[in-house]
Amino acid sequence: MAQLFDRLTRQDTDATEARNGLRHVLALSFSKISDGLIDPKLVLSWLLSAIGVPAAFIGMLVPIREAGALLPQVAMAGRLQQMRQRRWVWVAGSAGQGVAALLIALAALTLSGWLAGVAVCAVLAVLAVSRAACSVSYKDILGKTVGQTRRGTVTGTAGSVASAVVFGFAALLVTGVLKTQGAVIGAIALAGLLWLGAALTLSRLNEQDSDPGGPADAKSYLEILREDANLRRFIMVRGLLVSTALAPPYLVVLGTQAGAAATDTLGALVLASSAAGFFSSYVWGWLADRSSRAMLLLAGLLGAAAMGAAMAAHLTGLSGTIWAIPAILFVLMVAYHGVRQARSTYLVDISPEDRRSVNAAVANTAIGIILLAAGALGGALTWIGPLGALAGFAAMSAAGGLLALRLTDTGRGD
Repeated sequence: MAQLFDRLTRQDTDATEARNGLRHVLALSFSKISDGLIDPKLVLSWLLSAIGVPAAFIGMLVPIREAGALLPQVAMAGRLQQMRQRRWVWVAGSAGQGVAALLIALAALTLSGWLAGVAVCAVLAVLAVSRAACSVSYKDILGKTVGQTRRGTVTGTAGSVASAVVFGFAALLVTGVLKTQGAVIGAIALAGLLWLGAALTLSRLNEQDSDPGGPADAKSYLEILREDANLRRFIMVRGLLVSTALAPPYLVVLGTQAGAAATDTLGALVLASSAAGFFSSYVWGWLADRSSRAMLLLAGLLGAAAMGAAMAAHLTGLSGTIWAIPAILFVLMVAYHGVRQARSTYLVDISPEDRRSVNAAVANTAIGIILLAAGALGGALTWIGPLGALAGFAAMSAAGGLLALRLTDTGRGD
């Protein structure tokens, strides 16, 4: 086991860290695969449409999932800081997501119309809060159990494994092997089982006790934000780079406006998104271990370039072809995965051991608010067309990348 982890990280580690690292990879792979199988932007939206759920409920899926996963974290972090064994928060969150996914599958099997919409949205809110528990605790757990120069490799490897599996799922959809409503419900149920498996895997982590302490109220968190200028700059950078997550739907709009049939392009878009994660996650993770600040710069500029290319493709008429938008989406999703890897690694590296979960909670809550504001900005810019939204998001992405140059460079460590 130690040799396998050493080959992944290209470094020598002790047996305990190697076991922990591989458990991280396995649990995180299961969790990320589940994310892909239940993706609210594609899978859940398609399923609810197929069972006759009104569009109003379908439109609520992504906001419920994203805001619900970020906004509760400040409240959770205080409790986490009082715990000695903090992996149990992640275990509970993963198990909660698993149960919620199984309930969503059950609702899709037994309900239809607005009843199904109410049930799925309610359970999705539970899933989102459970996801918040995983998010607020994971960086702390990773920092305690895996060395600094190996953390990006752990998360990057898991991202590549998960992307390969989701890519295979997308290929089965495109080729028609999986084409029934029951198959999609089965995929969601499988996501639930994998989340339960992830909870079981990480429960076996060898974790040293933490010293209870840290702030336990919102006022204390705001004080941290006032005192830590670099953390404020990081939140600004990450807030600007949410544009890489918000832009993809507008690429789809450009393609459909240009005459590309959704049935012809949807499969290609899913495959492009999955391929981007598969081919880039490990490389981004490896680079993050060298300089996550430089990665934020690179990913931000790459995202801005992809959005610029989408606008150019639309203006030249290429967006109506079956290959142009998926190819641009591939580049944009490479940038998106770079942002995710870099922001996670950077936050762990700059945070003292007793402040990792607190800093994560403060940053994620701020980003939840920024995400809602940026989504509203994108919606407002669509009054002048999707090109307006993409132009705004491209400017945000470039600004976020350049602002990363003002962050403290963590360099390499042990």
